[in-house]
Amino acid sequence: MDAASALPAVAASLAGATGAYMLYSKRRGLDRDASGGTGASFDGQLAAGVNMLANKDSVLRRDQVAGSMGAYADLFEGKTGKHSGNGLEGDGAVTTQASIDKRREGYRTMVNNFYDLVTDFYEYGWCQSFHFAPRYKGETFLESIKRAEYYLCSRLNMKPGVKALDVGCGVGGPMRNMAVFSGATIEGITINEYQVKVGNKYCEQQGLKATAHLTRGDFQNLPGFQADEKHKLWEGIDYRGQDWTARFDVAYEIEATCHSPDKVRCFSEVARCLKKGGLFAGYEWVVLPERGYDAKNARHVAIKEGIEIGNGLPTLATPADVVAALEAAGFEVLEHGDANANAHAPTEIPWYDTLDGKMSLSGFRMTRLGRACTHAMVSSLEFLRVAPKGTSHVSAMLNATAIDLVEGGKDEIFTPSYFFLARKK
Repeated sequence: MDAASALPAVAASLAGATGAYMLYSKRRGLDRDASGGTGASFDGQLAAGVNMLANKDSVLRRDQVAGSMGAYADLFEGKTGKHSGNGLEGDGAVTTQASIDKRREGYRTMVNNFYDLVTDFYEYGWCQSFHFAPRYKGETFLESIKRAEYYLCSRLNMKPGVKALDVGCGVGGPMRNMAVFSGATIEGITINEYQVKVGNKYCEQQGLKATAHLTRGDFQNLPGFQADEKHKLWEGIDYRGQDWTARFDVAYEIEATCHSPDKVRCFSEVARCLKKGGLFAGYEWVVLPERGYDAKNARHVAIKEGIEIGNGLPTLATPADVVAALEAAGFEVLEHGDANANAHAPTEIPWYDTLDGKMSLSGFRMTRLGRACTHAMVSSLEFLRVAPKGTSHVSAMLNATAIDLVEGGKDEIFTPSYFFLARKK
């Protein structure tokens, strides 16, 4: 059965949720799209969802999805698809040293499999910038995303002639926004072949081929690293003799080095690739002991593990861990603090608000109902053999971690936006 012939069956599986949303939207005058035209978001959601699952650029074959998801789940003790309210008991199974070490050792496979599986879901439900951001009232979601990126540009003094390194660039959404805004030349690195493939295509489509480029690589071992028994290139990566030592004026990471199994190593490689005095800034995912996170509190542990499971993380660090790793890597830490510290102020919209079930037409896919509809669609397509086996498992995992992200944000025990600014000594 092809995607077109499956659409009626998929639409039927979404009928109840569709009706509920349509009633809601009509009552509130939301049955027009952002451009002012008519058309329910479910029509667009369904068509976009089918296109997502039929992506011809994917490097993951249909028969590999279930296996990749299974291998990923094994690294998290089989708890994928569960959140702190439906099966993560806070017993610490994912937080044991043995479990963390297993993920640290296999982090390349873990992160690569994770982004093979979720990149299309992220683009479909979020945007090409895979990160959160502080948000003021009156500011749209996308405006807040770009403002967080432009803030890094300003703190790093990015401008024409500056060469910047994007550490863990994803599909390059921030890179392209920042290249247009600042005029700097940016090189991004990601371990995922699929992200490089589509990211460079997007750069070319936007006319940014000369100023924004993605390279496949490992931010634990950047081009020019000294190979030894411990540090070797992973399968499929070929730097073709490149050496990035002292190549860049500045570097940044946006919610990316939380994937690192050894932050001292990662930050040391960034330092090697910077010129002396070069600046490094970023937003890091951390738990917040100073705001109340308690490693002995079962609920806190369950939330932490739910975030790790659904986002491909070896383990969440603390702010003190991040600062110590920067200093050990040869940086002087100039500034650090939670960019979401005022998330619950009356003038701000919490960073997790888009995941918390608030209705909006433009951001419908991010909401709880939108995610439920996506999961129903994906499950139906998998049942009809349009989507690969294992796709609904990926969707369930992302739905579960969204709930824990919200809970961590509400309790102020977690932030995805711990800002730091450091200078290479």
